[in-house]
Amino acid sequence: MIALETASRAEIEAHQLARLQEGLKQILRSNRFYQRKYADMSPLQRLTDMACLPFTAKRELIADQERYPAYGSNLTFPLAEYVRLHHTSGTTGRPLRVLDTAESWSWWARCWGFVYRGAGVTRDDVLFLAFGFGPFIGFWAAHEGAHLLGALTVPGGSMDSLQRLRLLRETGATVLVCTPSYALRLAEVARENGLKPADFSIRVTIHAGEPGASIPATRERIEQAWQAQTYDHAGMTEMGAYGFSCSERCGMHVNESEFIAEILDPVTGKAVREGETGELILTNLGRWGMPALRYRTGDLVRHGGYRCPCGRSFLFLPGGVLGRIDDMLIVRGTNVYPSALADVLHRFPEVAEYRIIVTRVGTMDEIALQIESATPRPEALQKAIQQELHAVFGLRFPVEVVSSGSLPRFELKARRVVDRRPRV
Repeated sequence: MIALETASRAEIEAHQLARLQEGLKQILRSNRFYQRKYADMSPLQRLTDMACLPFTAKRELIADQERYPAYGSNLTFPLAEYVRLHHTSGTTGRPLRVLDTAESWSWWARCWGFVYRGAGVTRDDVLFLAFGFGPFIGFWAAHEGAHLLGALTVPGGSMDSLQRLRLLRETGATVLVCTPSYALRLAEVARENGLKPADFSIRVTIHAGEPGASIPATRERIEQAWQAQTYDHAGMTEMGAYGFSCSERCGMHVNESEFIAEILDPVTGKAVREGETGELILTNLGRWGMPALRYRTGDLVRHGGYRCPCGRSFLFLPGGVLGRIDDMLIVRGTNVYPSALADVLHRFPEVAEYRIIVTRVGTMDEIALQIESATPRPEALQKAIQQELHAVFGLRFPVEVVSSGSLPRFELKARRVVDRRPRV
């Protein structure tokens, strides 16, 4: 599999087609969801034939589970074959339950092997997973991947931030795995308790769950806080661990040995060209028990081509996941993504936390920002941020500096956007 990372497009696509054809044989024999969905499907002779297949959307899978409780009809095998239950975080609605067989759970772990190799993690590292282990899949698969790697793993569940920091130090952990927001929160708690980066042995941080580790200013802030190299990762409960950073650390590669990726214009459905942005559509190639074929991730990415200084020929996504398609805000004719705002705000070390308030004035959406800071000169900070935002977006945003500790902190996915627009 490692050799495929540097293979030609023809070799990668031949591998993908063969895996997909074999998987479809299993799915169409017994998976009622895809039997109905692909009832009129012609045999796939080439990878481009996939364009004739309908998309799969999360709302379909949730509706299917409501119609056929508790797990829906997207099951290829008898229920007794499944050994793992997880569900989505529910940040965008009702959680989706997802089942894995022993085979597909091992596949998840192998996918995390690409994440660890991309970050230079070896069996000699000690991995600390700062995550409350529950039914949300979070970093469960990271734990399994570390087991395959043979590295000592420290699970950081059922602890507060200070307890985790103490265990990080006592175990000599060299790799921190958590969301970008929580890496910054841990660093904040460390400073409040007189702890410095030199008190820890962390050399690598790996992040997922939200955009951040590929946002330049956010990545730089995490690296400064931990004096470590920061790597991005992307995965989805319903899809798998599909994206990983390499030594360049300026975006992510799609693991094309285990996933087929398309980047399509969300309006026209046509493939975008290199350099353009669109919605990431994914098909997993090793989770046949509960598959996701041509799945609309809702993630906005940029097509970065297939050439990277690291030597890999897998599809590259500059900047990683740029944001959610449905997160885009149009303010006076300008597209604004929360991740782009984060990149600006994290350029200011005085900003400890922030919140984005979305309102509507007449028919126009408006954005206001709350910035948490202990600076003795809030007016100067406010003015500097407004000037930088205007330089980047060509817009003027109201910025309010609030007192230290007044905004919420997050362990999992941060929820910094407060939508106060009237519901239609």
